[in-house]
Parts: sequence; structure tokens; C-alpha cells
Amino acid sequence: MNYTSDLLRTLDERGYIHQLTDAEGLDALASKEIVPGYIGFDATGPSLHVGHLVSIMMLRQLQQAGHKPIVIMGGGTTKVGDPSGKDESRQMLSDDQISANIASIREIFERFLTFGDGPTDAVMINNDDWLGQLGYIELLRDVGPHFTVNRMLTFDSVKLRLDREQPLTFLEFNYMILQAYDFLELSRRHGCRLQMGGSDQWGNIVNGMELTRRIDGTQLFGLTTPLITTADGRKMGKTASGAVWLRSDMLSPYDYWQFWRNTQDADIGRFLRLFTDLPLDEIARLEALEGAELNEAKKRLADAATAMAHGQDAAEAAAATAQATFEGGGAGEDLPTIAITDPISILDAYLELGLVASKKEARRLIDGGGARLDGEPVDDVNLMIEPGDKPRRLSAGKKKHGLVTKG
Repeated sequence: MNYTSDLLRTLDERGYIHQLTDAEGLDALASKEIVPGYIGFDATGPSLHVGHLVSIMMLRQLQQAGHKPIVIMGGGTTKVGDPSGKDESRQMLSDDQISANIASIREIFERFLTFGDGPTDAVMINNDDWLGQLGYIELLRDVGPHFTVNRMLTFDSVKLRLDREQPLTFLEFNYMILQAYDFLELSRRHGCRLQMGGSDQWGNIVNGMELTRRIDGTQLFGLTTPLITTADGRKMGKTASGAVWLRSDMLSPYDYWQFWRNTQDADIGRFLRLFTDLPLDEIARLEALEGAELNEAKKRLADAATAMAHGQDAAEAAAATAQATFEGGGAGEDLPTIAITDPISILDAYLELGLVASKKEARRLIDGGGARLDGEPVDDVNLMIEPGDKPRRLSAGKKKHGLVTKG
């Protein structure tokens, strides 16, 4: 389809659109007026991770196209827990924990969106503002009649849990009703016309549209993104060492930069379109590079993604550290570092630097030939590292490095 609105044309060209409820209707609306659109985020922890980034970028694209991003923090729904893609119930959090998580997550969004009181400025809203005020009987009476258990059992978030014979609590079963109610309230309070999210949220989005149409007669729209996987089929943002967090106190800007620098060749063009603001013609040039020249594209991706999440200074520092470490043979300033005053075993050094998860893993690394000290192979699991005037660089394979310095 040839879209006329900047919003849908951009989302389409950059690969964000998977499902769209009424393409022509939304395209026409976005061509003539400001469209407030929202995405919801759980407040289960103090940080979001790279798996959330495509949703964050969609809100960014919405704002850049002249529309209004609404960030919904699930202060209310976090107390229930989204069963989508989960095999077990989430841990219950206190109100204070949820509030602290929301404050922490807001700092992430302030890197990607412009907040304020203007017509296209982003706003962050806690759905506990209305969900926390609902009476149980009121909700059952006003909203309950618009949902059938028969249909609710067909949604993936419920069906997959039951197919795996994992328990689904009545609390979690209510999640889709509460999320649908969010769309109704946002339509009433903020004129919100669009909900976006990952493809696993399609059922929840459609529920909210239908509920609002039945109760208020308002037409709303839904848009989902494809599940973002890497070229080898892994879920985006999951690594052997854990989640790729968007807060610098949970993952250093250097490690974040390295995550993007290590993108597989086949993913470069797609990730540049989804996760940077680089112009499409420049992305086309970069993804057409071949062989060793592809490293330029990977560095551009790492620079742009890190600058967006952590600032230009952090991106430049990470790139300089990488160059010193990999190309110049130097130590680099942003690598994980431990300071010692007494000799430390090679196994303890690997473990304390976070390059391995256990001493057993460090032994396997050494036995397998993947351990290096200052660029030289290590074959002795009993090796001791002495405090010295110069930093010693430990490497686990080609991509993970750390420094041992004199304390």
C-alpha cells in the first residue's frame, strides 16, 4: 500500500509494521491531524532492555512524524502480571517498588522522546491512576459483559500457558480485560486513537478497540511490530550473559556498544532501519558493503544506537575504547576492571571481571584455548596474576575483555 501520511510511510519503510487494523483509516487520520498513540510497559524492574527497544523507537518515530507519544507505565497492571509468553506467574511487587521502577524507567525514555506540555510532546502516564480506583463490582458490571470466556481462552497469552499445562491464575486471567480498559480510558482522557505493541499484544489491542467501540462508539486503531529475531533465530536482546539493559548502571555503555558492534552481517540493514535515525539512503549504502568493509556499518550502528541510549560522549568513549582494545593493542578505558594489591588466580580474575559465570566455566575457557592474557594464550588454570604497573588485559574469546590493575 502507498501510504500518504509521514507516519505510516516511515513505519512501513523502516520495517516496523506487522499487523494493522485499518490501514486506510489510520493513514487518512494521520494525514490530517495529530494522532495520540500509546504503548504500554510493565514496571517489573528498574530498567527496560533491548527487547523493548523497537517499541521505544516506534514512539520516537511517532513523535518525529508530528504525532503525540503516550508512554503508559503499568503501575496497575504490574500488580496483575501479563501472562503473554510466560510459563509462570511473576513475583508480586509493592507499591513503593513499582513507583521506584517507573521513576527509573522514565530516565530511559527521556533519552528517546521529548516530554512536555505541547501538542506533540510525549507524556508518561501510570495506569494505576484509573485501575487503582476501580471497584470490583463496577468493573464486572460495566466491562465484564463485553468479554466471553470462550474467546479469552483462544488468545495466545492464555492458550499457550494452558497448552504447556502451566497454571494460569485468575489474577493473570484478568490482565487482558484491564489492558483493554486502558485503551478505553486513554481514549476518553487523552483522545488516544492508536495503540502499538509487539505482535504478541495483538489480541489485547483488538480487545481494547472493540471494548471502546461497544461502550463509546469511538473508532480506534491498532498496529503491531514483528517479533524481532536475529538472523540465527534468537530472540532480540537475549545473550548468553543475560539481558542487554538500557540503563548504564546495569550495563555499561561500552558493553552496550559492543552488543551492537557484534551484530551479524545479515542483520545490519534491518537493525539500522529499526534502531537508528540514519537516513534510508545512507543505510542502503552501508548494508551494501561487503567483506571487511561491513565493519564500518557495524560501527555506525553501534555509534548511533549507543548515542541514542547513553549520549554522544558515551558512544565516542566506547568506540575509542574498542579501537584501543581491538585495533591499537591498548587497554581501553571503559572495560570492566578490578584492582588488586595481592596476586589473584586467573580463575578468580575471570570470575570477578564478569567474563565468566563460574570458575568451572573459566576452566573450560582455558582448556578450550579461548583464554588470553595480554593477547597471549593461557593454558595454565593455576596461573597467578601479579599486581603490576601496567594493566593486564584478560580476554574471553574475541569479544569479551577486562582489565586487572594495581590497587
